[in-house]
Amino acid sequence: MVTAFIVIVFLAIMLIPFIRAKWKGIITITTVCILCVLTGIVSIQALLGISTEYTLPGTLVTGEIAIRADALSAWFILTINFTFFTGALYGFYYMKAYKEQTANLSFHCIAYILVHSSLISICLLQNSLVFLFVWEIMALASFVLVIFEHHKQETLKAGINFLIQAHVCILFLMVGFIWVISRTNSFDFKAISDFSLSSSRLSGLVLFLCFFVGFAIKAGFVPFHTWLPYAHPAAPSHVSGVMSGVIIKIGIYGILRMLLLITSDYTTIGYIILIVSVISGIYGVMLAIIQHNLKKLLAYHSIENIGIIGIGIGLGSIGMGTGNKILTLLGFSGALLHTLNHSLFKSILFYAAGNVYQATHTMNIERLGGIIKPMPHTAVLFLIAAVAICGLPPFNGFVSEFLIYNGMFSGFQSAGIAFLSSLVLSLFGLVLIGGLAILCFTKAFGTVFLGSERHHFNHIPEEAETGKLIPMYLGTIFIIAIGLFPKYFIMALSEPVSLYTQNVHFKNIAEFPMIETLSMTGICSFGFIVLSGLIFLIRKKATANKTQSINATWGCGYVGPTNKMQYTASSFIRTYRKLAKPVLSVHKKKKLVQGVFPIDGSHETHPYDKSEEWLIDYPLKQVKYFFNRFIFLQNGNAQFYILYGVVFIVGILGIPVLYYAVKSMISFLNQI
Repeated sequence: MVTAFIVIVFLAIMLIPFIRAKWKGIITITTVCILCVLTGIVSIQALLGISTEYTLPGTLVTGEIAIRADALSAWFILTINFTFFTGALYGFYYMKAYKEQTANLSFHCIAYILVHSSLISICLLQNSLVFLFVWEIMALASFVLVIFEHHKQETLKAGINFLIQAHVCILFLMVGFIWVISRTNSFDFKAISDFSLSSSRLSGLVLFLCFFVGFAIKAGFVPFHTWLPYAHPAAPSHVSGVMSGVIIKIGIYGILRMLLLITSDYTTIGYIILIVSVISGIYGVMLAIIQHNLKKLLAYHSIENIGIIGIGIGLGSIGMGTGNKILTLLGFSGALLHTLNHSLFKSILFYAAGNVYQATHTMNIERLGGIIKPMPHTAVLFLIAAVAICGLPPFNGFVSEFLIYNGMFSGFQSAGIAFLSSLVLSLFGLVLIGGLAILCFTKAFGTVFLGSERHHFNHIPEEAETGKLIPMYLGTIFIIAIGLFPKYFIMALSEPVSLYTQNVHFKNIAEFPMIETLSMTGICSFGFIVLSGLIFLIRKKATANKTQSINATWGCGYVGPTNKMQYTASSFIRTYRKLAKPVLSVHKKKKLVQGVFPIDGSHETHPYDKSEEWLIDYPLKQVKYFFNRFIFLQNGNAQFYILYGVVFIVGILGIPVLYYAVKSMISFLNQI
């Protein structure tokens, strides 16, 4: 399997540069499908309890390379495969608009295959040196995907920002691995367990925090998230879907893997993850609400959902530390299921945003409106994914959040004061996240798809072609299936979660009546939707023969265009923006309406991330200020540059002479 995997990737990469644009996409889809089948078989076996292990001979440097497919790897590989398959299918049609850019398409397709294969490899590799090597391939290939439209300055800046922070992530991972290797003299991941068992709990905690920071940068936890809102909007929409769906999830995989390998104070680790996650979830959705760029809004929602996943991981870790296996089971189950759920609805949302962009050539929410009329399929699919991401039944987001909520409630029964306080705050945070998410997507869907158009386009927007809609419908099928039949997907989590709980799992389903409650909630909600649909159809049939007239909406006595009287994205959340003003950074630019007969007026809001301002902008400003104090050295005078060269040469020659002179003097004084 390993040989076939490597050969297929190598052949695809070698073939793509020499074929026509259409065939580049076909080869990419074919390669992704073959990799999905190869790794999917192994992953399904692992979820059924049959783990697979290979040992490659490696090199003199790496030693033997261990490849292990356990249930945790399997869950992430299956999630990665489905998202990359739908992304490749959507991208094949999305990239038709760029078919003239042959060289760019070659790099893009090669990078797509490399990212897919490297993500799968990261989930399987158990050798730290090779792991870092493949992680670097993933970072560089992702950078190439992000900067596809590199002629745009903002795209290039976003890509460089992503690349720099990706290497900061690698730096922390390297420090952790080097620490382990220096103590155990082994690259195998088992050495991490040996190191933590032979060291103090404090050393294990510090080692975990080192890895956590590295993986948290990739995952997009606050305050390590600042690359994410720039990279997602800059990339093509299918890449945005893949980045949000699975590339950032590899950081979640890394955190979960280290929790299995490092034995330490899990309670402290759980509190740290829980605090960071609650802050990430609330801060991410608060910033998402005030965005005017649709893809940037969705990017901040990725931070919010990473926070929800982190809450589940934090609860599970506390359960491991306190011996509460039900809390561990529900916490990790909710986190793993939400990892899958988020990859489904977020990729659909980004694909829908791509459809809107190619139909209107803008992502500015303030310029959109009434898109549901020419693009009904995109609008309905966006709405389903939006309801799912808000955690409402009968869709999949409700199921994973329900598991996390139940984990919190199970923790109340045996909680001390400190734990009880953290649970209450986490519960409040998760409720707040859900409420704000509903506000955000009400604004996004209402402003983009409902009402009348706010801007007159030179062309009439049209529905996306069938090829773009098929991957969106595939994801929607899973969204509905998980919501209606959660029992089967939760059962699939038994093997991954049993790695953390040992004996407690979902296989004895009778012990968990909440799962039946979930199923009944989903079925009842679906029944309500079907009943509503039937009533709508009956009404449509009953009024089919009646004359219908379409007129302009009553303008309250005004004769101006009614599209000016609609809510804009800014006005819709004005009250919220005022309430959240102390936390958010919003720059306003306005021209007041004056006079009895005013001619014009304007009001613009430009949101900014305060954490980016404090943690990146301010330090960079101070560094620039420091180096600018030495700018006099670069004065354009050739004589000074010659002098610098002479001083450098004298210094190079003089330092050794001075060193030996001082050494001789000390030796002479010692003899006296």
